[in-house]
Amino acid sequence: MKIYEKAPAKINLLLDVLRKREDGYHEVEMIMTMVDLADRLEMEELPRDTIIISSQAGYIPLDEKNLAFQAARLIKERYDVRKGVYIHLDKKIPVAAGLAGGSSDAAAALRGLNRLWKLGISDEELCELGAELGSDVPFCITGRTALATGRGEKLQRIGNPPQCWVVLAKPPINVSTADVYGRLRASQLASHPSTSDMLSAIERGSFGDMCASLGNVLESVTLPLYPEVEQLKESMQRLGADGVLMSGSGPTVFGLVSKESKVARIYNGLRGFCKEVYVVRMLT
Repeated sequence: MKIYEKAPAKINLLLDVLRKREDGYHEVEMIMTMVDLADRLEMEELPRDTIIISSQAGYIPLDEKNLAFQAARLIKERYDVRKGVYIHLDKKIPVAAGLAGGSSDAAAALRGLNRLWKLGISDEELCELGAELGSDVPFCITGRTALATGRGEKLQRIGNPPQCWVVLAKPPINVSTADVYGRLRASQLASHPSTSDMLSAIERGSFGDMCASLGNVLESVTLPLYPEVEQLKESMQRLGADGVLMSGSGPTVFGLVSKESKVARIYNGLRGFCKEVYVVRMLT
């Protein structure tokens, strides 16, 4: 028996950091949604008690450094599963890109293994497990669009954003999330995006107000460190995207586009100097 799970990428429509907590994590407010760029996981039970991961991508770890491996190990230990699993990871989401590819793979592994081994774990329990693996994993388990608070693990489902095209572009660099957060000085941030304005824009279905409310305080760290990310933002704006923002800690930049007629121009303009460009839709 084989189980298949999709692991979609996420983008941050808003990312605010309120303060650094005593436990070392940051208190955040994020509004996240998923797009239809996705990895695909194929899972099959093995008779011996082991975890094997394979992938067509030659640039990801296939051992305990892999979040899907960690997810499988966690669910086996927590629910005393003495069987093994083979997981094939068909990788489409760029790595270290600010799109939660690893977190979404971990979430898909938890969902899939829950089904494969008929464990009957609720979504709430899966989210608690996911939070042990990473702050974005609980969101990736439930998907759709949500307001995330705490360190990102407290989720409140909200309505779908107004539908539009999303152009994603990743420059040929990798950015460490831990490094970006480590360099951030939350108490010294000059301004913060308005979570209430973004929530209101989504609730009213206002595409223009949603674009106007985009904001990510991590840009204050990543853009000075990696000028090519700022250049990518400027290029996307110049080519006509309605709203442009860096996703997560970067380096991927996304542009929201309301008219299909603009999409090809933006895509072709970016492909001139950036190999990894994708045109996707939000998942609603």
